[in-house]
Amino acid sequence: MSDSPSSKTSSSSAASPSTADQIVGRSLDGGGTQSLGIDVPRKWHDVFWSGIFSVHLIGIGFALVMLGFNKFRGKNRFHLDIYHGDGSHGWGYTEDYWPIYALAGGIGTLLGWAWLLMLGSFANQMMNIAVHILTTYLAVISVLCFWSEQFFWGVTFAIGAGLQFLYVISVIDRLPFTMLVLQKSVKMVWSLPEVLRVAYAFMLVVLLWMVLWSFGVAGVLALNLPDGGGWWLLLVLSISLFWTGAVICNMVHVIVSGMVFLVLIHGGRDAASMPPNSLMKAIKYTLTTSFGSICYGSLFTAAIRTLRWEIRGLRSKIGKNECLLCCVDLMFHLVETLVRFFNKYAYVQIAVSGKGFNRSARDAWELFQSTGVESLVAYDCSGAVLLMGTILGGLITGTCAAIWTHFKWEAKNERMLMVGSTAMLMGMVLVGVAMVVVESAVTSMYICYAEDPLLIHRWDAEFFNQLSEALHQRLRHRSARGREVLTQNRFDVNIQESVSL
Repeated sequence: MSDSPSSKTSSSSAASPSTADQIVGRSLDGGGTQSLGIDVPRKWHDVFWSGIFSVHLIGIGFALVMLGFNKFRGKNRFHLDIYHGDGSHGWGYTEDYWPIYALAGGIGTLLGWAWLLMLGSFANQMMNIAVHILTTYLAVISVLCFWSEQFFWGVTFAIGAGLQFLYVISVIDRLPFTMLVLQKSVKMVWSLPEVLRVAYAFMLVVLLWMVLWSFGVAGVLALNLPDGGGWWLLLVLSISLFWTGAVICNMVHVIVSGMVFLVLIHGGRDAASMPPNSLMKAIKYTLTTSFGSICYGSLFTAAIRTLRWEIRGLRSKIGKNECLLCCVDLMFHLVETLVRFFNKYAYVQIAVSGKGFNRSARDAWELFQSTGVESLVAYDCSGAVLLMGTILGGLITGTCAAIWTHFKWEAKNERMLMVGSTAMLMGMVLVGVAMVVVESAVTSMYICYAEDPLLIHRWDAEFFNQLSEALHQRLRHRSARGREVLTQNRFDVNIQESVSL
């Protein structure tokens, strides 16, 4: 990987017939080299985290059953109401809230399936809706919260709307390129119908877990614990659902990215060199040897990615405020260090070579930096746009659940917020499973482009030319900025020397 992408892209206009064989045949022993280990026995990695996740799942499942059955068709079955100091018996029963969560699960699943179906024909329109409507939706919910005298949530959604607006303004010039990448990723995904079936199957798995999760959450709401106890318990259960949902989404990510990588490497899903039963082998490795790495990465990757997007957007709009720029640069370099060990491109490496999470993340990042593709990855906002679609799906789900709760118990605004916030999380997880299919194609394309740009040329020559042109522009932009900073630093030093004299 010593050649730069620019030299590769201009050296040839057609992929060599042996490209796949050369990349597939690379050894796993090399530090950062790629290997297609779909038929190679793999070692188990990050087993500790798979154990932690399994224990967490069993413990949370037991707690959910206890909480749900406590007030299911009976009063205080496990005597959890003894913590009420005022002698009250909570907010009804588990079965009063469970149908609301059933509605939320149905809406979330419907939105997820609709996203997958409509992305094939209306990709650009759907993404534009997600980007531009989310700010308005957050602002409207903020106003409704203030109207309901829920000032904390009103301020929270108002801040969210403000951050969303500022982020969109800061990356508005990147959206055309982002939409191009997403459109090509959707094209790739729709050429692999077996991948869409995997996404539908995992969405049903998430839905089955949410049946149990919502049963326990309904039991918590029926308890109405005093002194904010209900909110704290819902927070713990929400963190558990977030981790579980992230693990399932990243399992889909590993499976889909592995399949996309294979298709690009071998020149098509019907190529003679395509390994047999590739999908089943990818699923087997995801559920066994790579499961611990997925559990480990799912804890940290999403939070670090979101923080990085916000800091990059803020950094690009600061201007020449040196004090603020210094503080933001400090946070930026700290986050960049974390990204080196926690990034979504690690899942492609896990799918392809079966390495541990940290090594996969490091190898992917070093591959990007050594080829200059990192500048293109940083310019692309596809992950943020897909996240906006996920949040919008969650907000729609939470709003529907909150409206039903409001009309059922009109005087209980706190109850409406509890139901709405937890239903929103359910909707985000369900829509996220659909979104991660497209994101997996994006990550695989960038890995393949960094490995050998001619792989993209063989698949789509026009897209290859657009990627190459964008890469050259970003490299020139970075070189110009570097020269500008160097010139400014020299000018400052000369001024200081003059003042000293």
